[in-house]
Amino acid sequence: MLLKDTLNLPQTDFPMRASLTTREPARLAHWEKTGLYRHIQEKNADKPSFILHDGPPFTNGDVHIGTALNKLLKDIVLRHKTMRGHRTPYVPGWDCHGLPIEHKVSKELREKKQELSAAELRAECASFSSRFMDKQRTQFQRLGVLADWAREYKTMDPAYEAAELRAFADFVERGLVYRSKKPVYWSIPCETALAEAEIEYKDHVSPSIYVKFPVPTEEAKKFGLPTDLPLSIVIWTTTPWTLPANLAIAVHPKVYYAVFSDGESYVLVAENRFNDFQNQTEFGVKHLPTADQLGANPPRKSTTRGEYSIKLSAIFGAKLEHLQARHPFIDRASPVVLADYVTTDTGTGAVHTAPGHGLEDYQTGLKYGLEIYSPLDDHGRYVNDGRIPAELVGVTVLESKGKCPANDKVLELLTARGALLANHPYPHQYPHCWRSKTPVVFRAMDQWFIALDKAFADKDGHPQKSLRTLAQQSIGAVTWIPAGGENRIRGAVESRPDWCISRQRAWGVPIPAFFGTDNEAHLDANVIRALADKFENHGSNLWFEQDAEQLLEGVTAAKNWKRPLKKSGDTLDVWIDSGSSHAAVLKRDPQLSWPADLYLEGSDQHRGWFQSSLWTALATDAAPPYRGVLTHGFVVDENGRKLSKSDGKPQTADDYVKKYGADLIRLWVASEDFRHDITLSENIFTQTSNTYRSLRNTLMYLLGNLADFNPARDTVGPEHFTPVDKWALHKLHLLIREVTAAFDAYDYHLGVKAIDHFVSVTLSRQYHDILKDRLYTFAPHWPERRAAQTAMHAILRSLLGLLAPVLSFTTDEAWTYFTTRGEFSEDSIHLQPWPQPDSAWGEHDFVQAAGDIEAILKFRERINEKLEVLRQEKKIGKSLDAQVTVTGADSIEPMSVLRRHAGDLPELFIVSQVHLATGSGSALEISAVPAAGVRCPRSWRWVPELVSVDGFEEKVSPRDRAALLAKYAPQKT
Repeated sequence: MLLKDTLNLPQTDFPMRASLTTREPARLAHWEKTGLYRHIQEKNADKPSFILHDGPPFTNGDVHIGTALNKLLKDIVLRHKTMRGHRTPYVPGWDCHGLPIEHKVSKELREKKQELSAAELRAECASFSSRFMDKQRTQFQRLGVLADWAREYKTMDPAYEAAELRAFADFVERGLVYRSKKPVYWSIPCETALAEAEIEYKDHVSPSIYVKFPVPTEEAKKFGLPTDLPLSIVIWTTTPWTLPANLAIAVHPKVYYAVFSDGESYVLVAENRFNDFQNQTEFGVKHLPTADQLGANPPRKSTTRGEYSIKLSAIFGAKLEHLQARHPFIDRASPVVLADYVTTDTGTGAVHTAPGHGLEDYQTGLKYGLEIYSPLDDHGRYVNDGRIPAELVGVTVLESKGKCPANDKVLELLTARGALLANHPYPHQYPHCWRSKTPVVFRAMDQWFIALDKAFADKDGHPQKSLRTLAQQSIGAVTWIPAGGENRIRGAVESRPDWCISRQRAWGVPIPAFFGTDNEAHLDANVIRALADKFENHGSNLWFEQDAEQLLEGVTAAKNWKRPLKKSGDTLDVWIDSGSSHAAVLKRDPQLSWPADLYLEGSDQHRGWFQSSLWTALATDAAPPYRGVLTHGFVVDENGRKLSKSDGKPQTADDYVKKYGADLIRLWVASEDFRHDITLSENIFTQTSNTYRSLRNTLMYLLGNLADFNPARDTVGPEHFTPVDKWALHKLHLLIREVTAAFDAYDYHLGVKAIDHFVSVTLSRQYHDILKDRLYTFAPHWPERRAAQTAMHAILRSLLGLLAPVLSFTTDEAWTYFTTRGEFSEDSIHLQPWPQPDSAWGEHDFVQAAGDIEAILKFRERINEKLEVLRQEKKIGKSLDAQVTVTGADSIEPMSVLRRHAGDLPELFIVSQVHLATGSGSALEISAVPAAGVRCPRSWRWVPELVSVDGFEEKVSPRDRAALLAKYAPQKT
């Protein structure tokens, strides 16, 4: 037998190459076959529950890598909580209704030149949603997401829709739902109102224009303004297309407004805005006015600018109220009104006011009794209402390739009438439709709203000031992670207007409102609940298949409704769909509970699902539907740009799974600080691949060196541990505590970083390197070797547990080889408890040994520098070819430590001989020279002499002879 064949080299069938893309599907099939999810829930059936409520993704395409990030974080959370001893039923959900799906289906139908009824269109949308639901489910499962897929919830299920309507009935019953003509975000291509969460702010260039509104002479006289020259109030706007709807000019009551002259006309603007106004318009006085011209209106001050002279006559904005200016191209008055929101940061301090096209304008319009006038149709075209100039009728405000036809036409009219003072490009952030990517318009139309500032009585009859007040109080009772999330949702809750909940779409839950012959809208809570019962049995398509009388058959409606009735054509905002999931799922599923322990979604959901869920829960239960909310950032490229599903065709999760495998994606997710945006690039995945390779190689090394270790038979007690074994186990003790704390705080990246350092440094560069001689050359059953294996067994078992929530496939594969030596087993790592350190690893002798070894390993760095010099000089090959001498006084650290462990130093320094000599210098001196003696051909250690051993031609060291005899002829030892 050759000496190399006598070494105890690692042996394992655990593959060195991961081949994740081919191996993971087989493990998925195994989990499905053995019912892993069911076994996990059964194992913890009597344990405290942890309910993570799934925010439903839209079923309108493949799983985007950002959606995969979200689902994997949830899976990591739940796997960890399961191992920590919680019952974690996870019911995934699907958001099936809404504009994204109807938009895609309608586009496909247009391409096929098909026209369908609303009911037929809904059937196509349902089929579309189901198709992508199946696709996304498969893609989520491929990522290793464990869930109760058989009991998933769908917002288009009749039972779900019925629960949503019952929640909506609570809003109605509390008097919080009203109908009003108010400006809302309107998407022209999608022909529907939009929720705030469906708005994206993008860079946009608008025309910045200064427009003159003439002031009749009679009006100027009434307000003591100059009358000898034509006078105009100048407004500034970036939406010329709204000027046909102008009904007033707003000024601030406490701002000084001044009259300026160019010798031919007067303009009135805010006094402190004149310099900027003049720079933008080049307006100025070319002729100094005479004393006669000044008359009874002496200037407050005069200034000159080159050839221009300026005359000022100032008046408080409050004194201009009700002045009747004239519209620049439509024959009607534009009165001056007062508004505190007017600022003098930009513009002229005089604000063009169109109550039908802006929320502040709308509020001012209500205050002054102005018409809520919006002369646009659903396609964004000016209507022929007898008031719109003929040149504008039929012209669209929809931008195409940066051009807005309505803006151009309005500018032509202004120029023709001499009312346009200036026109400049103005870059700024402007709201866009998240689906069509076009600028939205603010358009007043009859819509249904939920009042956020109205007093109401909750379900127990307790008076509440308002939903907004209740929300502000409730937010503080929730744990927000990161903590800044609380400020984000507070800001969203405090600033949002009343919730516009009606959508002009077919694919959604219908608003069960009826209109009488007097056009009065009727919305009754009891009628809604009765219709919810019908929808639960027959589906909401019933609304589109039956007329009003058929729908109300058997339903008690108010007798004063003017019949025949017409049913509403609006559907509920999809944020009410998903926002009702706590009522439709958590309350109705006996395995779940309300409120949820955790909601986990992207940070944009402070304006979306977190908020809509909060409003619905406050209306139904006067309490938030979650105890904790955890948010993550967006997936961005290496330049920090967001990867968005709505920006054309994105990279899907499947693209990365097919290239790297699911565990690489899972490791990437867990390695990033997801509280911020998460970078995705080839370079990032290269780094992640390297980390994964290091982890896998370490697992393989541990498995290989435990091939002959039977824990029941071979485990030894602490008395057999060498100092370095105690050091390794103490380091493991610290690692388990650190990772546990990190994972408990959802700081997975910190836990993964700690594991990576433990594996790459503590194990690979230190402990495993030191152990090779003991593991490979000692007799298999010698206590020193079994001590190393006992420590390695504990390390492997703990590492697999710590990594299980993240590397769900790899750890389960390694666990099976660890426990059965095979590839598959019904006993899974995911059925094991979370690792717990042995209390002995933290006791004094382990702590002291760990401290000594740390000092020695730090000193080893100096020794390695000396050994490297010998290598460079070609005097040695491996470190075992050297001997080291350390000279110094015991009072110099770490000499006393070295002497305490003198017998272990050759193993710790991985050299053949170590000598400690007493010296008188102020520092320890290190010398390294080639080792003395002869090299053992088996262990490569240099010893004074080699000895013979029966059965082998070559001589070996005395220790190797004893090992060989113990291994092959134990009866002679």
